[in-house]
Amino acid sequence: MNQKNRTELFARLKKHIPAPTTELRHGSKFELLVSVMLSAQATDVSVNEATEQLYRVANTPAAMARLGVRGLKPYIKSIGLYNTKAKNIVATARLILKKHSGEVPDTREALEALPGVGRKTANVVLNTAFGQPTIAVDTHIFRLSNRTGLAPGKTPLAVEKELLRVVPSQFKQHAHHWLILHGRYTCTARKPKCTECAINDLCEYQNKIL
Repeated sequence: MNQKNRTELFARLKKHIPAPTTELRHGSKFELLVSVMLSAQATDVSVNEATEQLYRVANTPAAMARLGVRGLKPYIKSIGLYNTKAKNIVATARLILKKHSGEVPDTREALEALPGVGRKTANVVLNTAFGQPTIAVDTHIFRLSNRTGLAPGKTPLAVEKELLRVVPSQFKQHAHHWLILHGRYTCTARKPKCTECAINDLCEYQNKIL
């Protein structure tokens, strides 16, 4: 895809969703961090259902640390990998208290040093909580970037680097959310809704469903 079409692609996505944001419900940076950690291999819907009750009981690092792994598990047992996630979330809460005065850190290095926080989670937090122009590549964005020709790559990291290189600067802040929402609801995995797609004519996918 050439740069002219990339610019037009994001202009259309922006027109469709002027102010995109995460579908994970949260009321603070710490809640966002926990929700993103829980969302690995889980849907945003399932995470929101679990955290609706959880955040009434523990929505700060101190409260989460007091709740502990045993106390946390019943709230998130409906989510995949909940045993590991419970250990990581509580350990992260304790580390935030110990090393960051109870505040979610705003650097990639510090975020990725937290238990259970990888590059993708750090990117989401940096973008959504701190307004940094990062792009977290999940399955939707990986599929869409390759399928459309927007930013082909063999690995999520390769796609991320290519997106950071080719996404026009005026769209970079919200690119992650535009792409994930388009991939989640329009450019779906098995049956992309090509006839409803606002960027159909820009897309280079050879097997469009028309």
